[in-house]
Amino acid sequence: MIDTDLIASENAGRGKTLASEYEALGDQLDRRGIAIDDIKRKVAAYGVAIPSWGVGTGGTRFARFPGKGEPRDIFDKLSDCGVIHQVTAATPNVSLHIPWDKTDPRALRDKAGEVGLGFDAMNSNTFQDQPDQKLSYKFGSLSHTDAAVRQQAVAHNLECIEIGQAIGSKALTVWVGDGSNFPGQTDLTRQFDRYLDAMEQVYAGLPDDWRLFTEHKMFEPAFYSTVVQDWGSNLMIAQHLGAKAFCLVDLGHHAPNVNIEMIVARLIRAGKLGGFHFNDSKYGDDDLDTGCIDPYRLFLVFNELAIAEGNPDFRPAHMLDQSHNVTDPMESLMVSAMEVQRAYAQALLVDRQALAGYQDANDALMATTTLKTAFRTDVEPILAMARADQGAAIDPVATFRASGYRQRVAQERPEVTGAGGGIV
Repeated sequence: MIDTDLIASENAGRGKTLASEYEALGDQLDRRGIAIDDIKRKVAAYGVAIPSWGVGTGGTRFARFPGKGEPRDIFDKLSDCGVIHQVTAATPNVSLHIPWDKTDPRALRDKAGEVGLGFDAMNSNTFQDQPDQKLSYKFGSLSHTDAAVRQQAVAHNLECIEIGQAIGSKALTVWVGDGSNFPGQTDLTRQFDRYLDAMEQVYAGLPDDWRLFTEHKMFEPAFYSTVVQDWGSNLMIAQHLGAKAFCLVDLGHHAPNVNIEMIVARLIRAGKLGGFHFNDSKYGDDDLDTGCIDPYRLFLVFNELAIAEGNPDFRPAHMLDQSHNVTDPMESLMVSAMEVQRAYAQALLVDRQALAGYQDANDALMATTTLKTAFRTDVEPILAMARADQGAAIDPVATFRASGYRQRVAQERPEVTGAGGGIV
């Protein structure tokens, strides 16, 4: 972990400027009838989970270029995730991926406690074959034509639930790459029915206090059709399985220009929005840093979430899901976590009463201007003050670099050489 004295020292040099900026923003918001301290408290209470795999360097289909100090195992990953939360106070939980992170649950709990983290949703993996795996997922997993392959995939998901119970997780996320690459390769209806049958078995293994998140994706690795291709298919699955099944929305899993915020609104209306994988994209499922391409879209998503905030049983899970190919993964995750907080804070500034009035009056210009007013507000002083109040860093990336953490772990962890492409 980073020396707390270093964080305090870094903050001391920035504290006076922050106090002045926070006061100025407070005066501005007060004129709009908004109490800045109320927004700060909500931001401070908000957290987004980190995926364990996110602290390693990602890869393209063609190559992977590992960085210095790559985590060797789940314990190194947890150390890195602990530091990210230490400087941002925004990432209190980690989402594990099995079998990548499979190890003794007691050791996982001990390590997480040591670095001040909890565990978010478990993630199963039936999109690639493992060295000790008996049957292949080349032609599908939960929807495979062979019942034995489907049972192997079901058993893996049930194992993920068992591991999750041992470490305190309360949810399972299931994403499959099942689909087809050629017209006629599969019977689209029978394939979906096989998937539903297998998922019924996974759902039956959920503890009473758990939730099941199914994740849709338009394409890749199946490029002609995907079993869980869109939010409509995903909603059908959640409604078919039962009250503990919900839809997970990955911001990169849609066609370009799809209205994701409307999808979010529809899923909220159906009571089936389970949560998010936050990232950004320019062309497809690019897994870019959150908010780096379209921060306004991220704000519009949070605008829908802010509307639903306080509704009974509305508790979507929030997690980052990114691939870091040319940046330090830890720094990218810090920035992305703060961008998610930024979008949340901006959404809290929307004048709901004024917006509803303009909507009812069909005043399109003033309605969209009301949203833009909130989006254009620089809420950085709120985010920074929320961090400072919790002993985190006013400037997380600068403090992280000043700590020398990356250089230190690079000396402790063997250098990794680049090999093939693909996800880390």
